[in-house]
Amino acid sequence: MFSACSKDDNGGDPVDGSEDVTLKSGDVISGNYSGNVTLEKGTYTLRGYVYIEDGGKLTIPAGTVIKSDITRKGALIIERGAQIMAEGTATEPIVFTSGQEAGKRKPGDWGGIIVLGKATTNRTTEPIIEGGVGSSYGGTDDNDNSGVIKYVRIEFAGIAAAPGSEINGLTLGAVGSGTTLEYIQVAYANDDAYEFFGGTVNAKHLVAYATADDDFDFDFGYRGKIQYGVALRDPSFVDPADDANGIECDNDGNGTGAEPFTKPVLSNFTFVGPNADLTTAQRHNAGNRFRRNASFVVNNSIIMGWVKAGLLLESNGAYEKFIAGGSEFRNNLVHAIAAPFKLGSDVTVANASAAAMQQVAGITPTTIEAIKLTDPFKLTSPNLLPAAGSPALAGAAFDGVLGSGFDKVAYKGAFGSDNWMAGWTNFNFTKTAEGAY
Repeated sequence: MFSACSKDDNGGDPVDGSEDVTLKSGDVISGNYSGNVTLEKGTYTLRGYVYIEDGGKLTIPAGTVIKSDITRKGALIIERGAQIMAEGTATEPIVFTSGQEAGKRKPGDWGGIIVLGKATTNRTTEPIIEGGVGSSYGGTDDNDNSGVIKYVRIEFAGIAAAPGSEINGLTLGAVGSGTTLEYIQVAYANDDAYEFFGGTVNAKHLVAYATADDDFDFDFGYRGKIQYGVALRDPSFVDPADDANGIECDNDGNGTGAEPFTKPVLSNFTFVGPNADLTTAQRHNAGNRFRRNASFVVNNSIIMGWVKAGLLLESNGAYEKFIAGGSEFRNNLVHAIAAPFKLGSDVTVANASAAAMQQVAGITPTTIEAIKLTDPFKLTSPNLLPAAGSPALAGAAFDGVLGSGFDKVAYKGAFGSDNWMAGWTNFNFTKTAEGAY
């Protein structure tokens, strides 16, 4: 076992964390490292909060499995100036998961992965990331490179250090555009699947499966580009204390005009809600929820099966930006059980209405049957590809803000004829009578 003293003294036998080390299958990963940490392919235990510090680099080969200790729940923190090089393959993904045996695993068995960078945020003082890890993030380098996370699964993560201060499946604080995020699945996260606090990192092929809270959460001036995203909800699993959405997005917690404005630019997402009635798992909420003065672009996407709303705008700032053209919601297929387009009660702009939102979007709400995805609600083996005759097979557009950095595909949603989730993702989780997996 290689370990070092950690920030909260959760390490094992202290060693010099600045040393370059190579770990072998079966080792325990714990403590702080500021040198190069290289894992050989195999299975490891993550114990407590593990910090890769400024100047350090963690290299994880394809096919490696890292299981968190349950008694001392693990979390992996990549600090500013450090890098993670976790590059799996479609046939040999890297898996971060619970240390419990199958049938006993639960959301929240461990913390998750936190990556912190030096890109800009809209905070005037240096922020400390949520989750009780004590690490700061942010800077002035929007091209900062925190490494590579590719073909990686993150399962059963998500713990709260305090109310409103949680570790998500994958937390990204001021991560720069030099970082690579591709082909990542977060499954059964006990808080958000992905949360972006500022930064400029771009991403492709992100999957959020059976998240308790929000699938994609944006805050503090995030303004990267993401193409090909999936949100797929488990109707029986939701945060009992917070509304759960496909997207939740704020400029900041107080809805100020702090710049740079939060403005995620998203294309080719498929947001599949629980498709449940209003009496079951009541905190399932909206496909897209923009509030607190947020800006956004969501184009060429599918929103279906959401309980309370497809596109929900909360706050005068979020509504006014959309109506004036500062935000975009175009070329989408939209369905929700209660209201495809909806205003929050805090929108007090004169003549504001859901009808005005729909008119600006130029979108007629549709039905699940008319969208014609092959088998979107089969939770353990979903097929999100458009069936023959689906309107999702054509009609995408990539003008304006989508003119650079995006693949110019014809289809709406995350899939055309190619199922890029095949081989490396996992949906085969069976719930026991005790509520474990």
